[in-house]
Amino acid sequence: GGSLLNIKKNKFNKLKISDVLKHPNWNMGKKITIDSSTLMNKVFEVIEAKKIFNLEYKQIGIIIHPQSFIHAIVKFSDGMIKIIAHETTMEIPIHNTIYDYKYYKKTNIFDFKKLNNINFSKVDIKKFPSVKIIKKLPYENSLYETVLITANDEFVKLFLSKKIKFNKIIDETIKIINRNEFNKLKKIQPNKISDVIDIRNLVRSRIKSYYLN
Repeated sequence: GGSLLNIKKNKFNKLKISDVLKHPNWNMGKKITIDSSTLMNKVFEVIEAKKIFNLEYKQIGIIIHPQSFIHAIVKFSDGMIKIIAHETTMEIPIHNTIYDYKYYKKTNIFDFKKLNNINFSKVDIKKFPSVKIIKKLPYENSLYETVLITANDEFVKLFLSKKIKFNKIIDETIKIINRNEFNKLKKIQPNKISDVIDIRNLVRSRIKSYYLN
C-alpha cells in the first residue's frame, strides 16, 4: 500500500503524484512505488512465485506488512514455517539475481528488535481492487499476462503525465484486460519473444486510441 495504506479510498481521486511517491520505507523509483501503492507489484510477485516455484495460485496469498522487512513466509508440508527478512533495500534482491551466491554483499547487522513489532493484516479488496485480478489469471503461461503488465505500465505513465487520476490506474487496467480481444489470449501461449512484443504493441495502440485522442 505504500504511502496510501492509511489513506481512505474516497481520497484516492484527489491524490497528487507527490502524495503517491512518498513511500515510508522504500526508495524504488516512480514506477515501482506507484505499483506498490496500488498493490499491483504484489500481483506481479504472485505471478512470478507461481511460475518460479511451480505452485497454484490458491497456494499463494498476499498480506499487508507495513514495516516492510519481511518479504516472504513459506509453510512447508511438515508444518515448518520459514520467514525471509531483510532490510528495506533493493540492493539485496538485485544482488542475488545478478551474482552467484559465493559473492556475498556486505550488509549491516540486522536489528532483531524489529521482530518485536511485526504487524500483518488482510488486504482491503475494496481499497486495493488490483488483487482481484489474480482470480482472472489462467493457470498455464499465456499472453494474457503481457496484456496485464503492459496495460498497467501504460496507465502508470498516464498518471505520471497527469492525464488520468490515480484511482483510474487499476480501474482502466481491469477494463482493458476484460476486453474480449484480450480475454481470448488466456488460451494462447507465447512461442517466441516477438509474440510478446506484438501483444505489447497492440495493447499500447488500443490504450492510445481510447485515452489519448
